[in-house]
Amino acid sequence: MAGGNAKAERKQTAPASVLFACNLNSVRSTMAEAILKKLHGNRIFVDSAGVAPAEEADPFTAEVLREDGMAPPASAPKGFDDLEETSFDLIVALTPEARDKAEELTRSSATDVEYWAIDDPLASPTGGNRDRRLAAYRELRNQLHRLIETRFPRKESAAG
Repeated sequence: MAGGNAKAERKQTAPASVLFACNLNSVRSTMAEAILKKLHGNRIFVDSAGVAPAEEADPFTAEVLREDGMAPPASAPKGFDDLEETSFDLIVALTPEARDKAEELTRSSATDVEYWAIDDPLASPTGGNRDRRLAAYRELRNQLHRLIETRFPRKESAAG
């Protein structure tokens, strides 16, 4: 992939602002937002949005975030048009549709767009069993946590 070295250099420096984007802004992007806020506090401005936002927050998302000591976003799911801040250093798209939207919105800006292929726990064959659904959400939370820790390492971790 052309430009790989430039991307590697950018990844060494944490962006000042990050937008996580998915389809509904009720599961993947809100989890990622909460995780990055937990890991970096106010050092990185972080928000999330969906291509076609859900009408309400996902209760399983809130539950698995609270289990890990994180607060779910206070706002209802929102779309790109609902964002108060529209200038980000990095947009992390968690679905192909969000990647397409992010690339469309950033054609004339210096915003980097990364795509992380993240499975939707709602699409998993979990049936109606609450425990199996929660397990799928926990797996997603843990996967996002690992990816975010790798992509946005804390200075304390990097130094020691």
